[in-house]
Amino acid sequence: MSAQQRRSTRFPRLLVLTAAAASLALIAAGCSSGGSGTDSSFGFPAPEQIKDSPITIWVDADRSAIAEAFQTDNPDIEVKIETYDGNSGGTNSFQTKVALADAAGEGWPDVVWSGQVNDASWAAKEQNGVQAFAAALDTGVTEDGWLDGYTAHALDPVTVDGHIYGARDNLAPVVFWYNKALFDEFGYDVPETWEDYQALSDKLAADHPGYILGSIGDPFTAVLTDMWAAQAPIYTVDSDNNFTADFSDDHTTRMIALLDHMFANGTLTLDGLFTPDWAANHKDTTLGIPGPTWFIGAVIQNPDSLAAEPGTWAAGAPLHWAGEDVNTGNVGGGFWYGSSHSTNLEAVGKFLQYATSGPQSVKLITGLPAYESTASEWLDGQVDSDYWANSDTFKEVVTGAASHIWAGWGATLSFSSEPAWAEIVAPALAAGNTIDSVADEWKTRYENDAKVNGYTVK
Repeated sequence: MSAQQRRSTRFPRLLVLTAAAASLALIAAGCSSGGSGTDSSFGFPAPEQIKDSPITIWVDADRSAIAEAFQTDNPDIEVKIETYDGNSGGTNSFQTKVALADAAGEGWPDVVWSGQVNDASWAAKEQNGVQAFAAALDTGVTEDGWLDGYTAHALDPVTVDGHIYGARDNLAPVVFWYNKALFDEFGYDVPETWEDYQALSDKLAADHPGYILGSIGDPFTAVLTDMWAAQAPIYTVDSDNNFTADFSDDHTTRMIALLDHMFANGTLTLDGLFTPDWAANHKDTTLGIPGPTWFIGAVIQNPDSLAAEPGTWAAGAPLHWAGEDVNTGNVGGGFWYGSSHSTNLEAVGKFLQYATSGPQSVKLITGLPAYESTASEWLDGQVDSDYWANSDTFKEVVTGAASHIWAGWGATLSFSSEPAWAEIVAPALAAGNTIDSVADEWKTRYENDAKVNGYTVK
């Protein structure tokens, strides 16, 4: 996930697929499609493989750099790069475009980038009589043993029925990013708990009106950063496909109360992180902000955002409830998928390995890489850069957060948790209401989305 992954409305899956079927003329042709025969050597019915056939890669704007690097470093492979929104913010564009290709019987890409972590819920399964789009990677597409190099549990969201269907780009654990220079100037202690965070907000509002401690203008900050990290069980699913949105649990009620409190005292803003208002209003007045590791490039170092000077910002441990175990959220950490329809799976496997663990991956992956060796090199680079005010603890903080992702969140659910906030909660806040005042409506929206997508609501 990255600054390019702007948030937008997601429609229920059934409506999207209906629209997809009615829009076949929009499909982009020219991607690899099945040949006249089949090849079962990959553990699934792949088309006849055609050596040196071109591969088409769908990427978002930020991932185009790694695709172009692969193209440069592998001149023997013909690569066609097509950009799309990267399936950001729950647009469902990945599934919609694949559904069009399924209906047409052609036009599938060979590789797709998606900023979501739940696509295996549909891409690894047969859809409307057409074989699963995603190729199982552990049966010959990638080199034997290569998948074993991933950080523990990084591939859990794309492991279906014992097979792995995606190559993870990055991990996105939430930490507390803070302006150490301002903390030192104001004489404040860095918060360790959510209770500390709220108490700090009251002191900041009184001492330095106009300074902030975060944004809830984007669904991913409010929902994935705050609610997930708070261990709020509002978006959960069990092994029997039972969905639960528990808005009465004290983790939920405490976080809603905290966000309402801090929005009321002015230390949380509705300005979206990737809007002109964010930089204009908060470039020099952001004391700290909970957020994922990709905030490094997208927010903290971004010249169009905070543009923080070296030595001023630091990474703090994830905030947690006092007296409880440290757990945190995970905002993105997208995946690369290879197509089971590709006629050049050798090139597909080569690209997936290059994009996540190749010679350019450390430089071009925008957050903490998911591949273990790449992550270690990336973290060492961050420490050696002398950019961070806590270079001595930076690696420990980030790796610690990555190993404490709360497992209760329904990260693999087939519908997004974000549109409900954008369509119900954010407008209520903008109108002067509270989150608590629309909590029932928020809960109902989740339950309705779950029903539409085939889950049993408990």
